[in-house]
Amino acid sequence: MNLFFEPTRWCGIEGRHMAGGIEFYERLNAGVGMGTLLDALKWDEDGRVTVVSQDHETLEVLGVAFADRNALQKTLETGLMHYYSRSRKKLWLKGEESGHLQHVVELRTDCDGDAVVAKVRQIKGNCHLGFKSCFAYVIEKNAKGEWSARESGLVVFDPKNVYK
Repeated sequence: MNLFFEPTRWCGIEGRHMAGGIEFYERLNAGVGMGTLLDALKWDEDGRVTVVSQDHETLEVLGVAFADRNALQKTLETGLMHYYSRSRKKLWLKGEESGHLQHVVELRTDCDGDAVVAKVRQIKGNCHLGFKSCFAYVIEKNAKGEWSARESGLVVFDPKNVYK
C-alpha cells in the first residue's frame, strides 16, 4: 500500500489561485515525503483537518472526524486510521477499544488541502451505536408531509458487548 502522494504532472493548473490563496498542490510544490505532505495541508485554527471515512469497496460514508498533524502522521506510519478526539482531547486510534479498526486503502485531499477522504477497510462497524456507518438516519418527509428522521442503518454489533 502506497500512502504517499507522488506528483507526476501538473495537470495544466499551474498558477491558478483561488480567493483563499495557494491551493494544496501548489503548496506541495512537487515535493514528496511525509513532512512535505503534512506541511502542505491547510490546518484549521485548532490545528486540525476534517476527515471523512469511506468504505473502499461500497463507497459508503462511514463517519466524519478530525485529525491533527500527529494523528495523520500515525496514520501514514501504521496504515491504521488515527484521529484527534475532541471530547477526550487526545490522539485516538479508531477501534482502540472496540477492535473495529480502519485499515487505510487510500487517502485523498481536496483542492484546498483542508479536508481528507480516507478510503478504508472497516472492521465491523464504525459507529459507537452499533451501526456500520454513523450516517444511520434518513431525514425525509413522512406520510403527513412533515420532516422526520428514521433509522435506516445496518446494525453490525451490539455496543453493550463491546464497550465496557
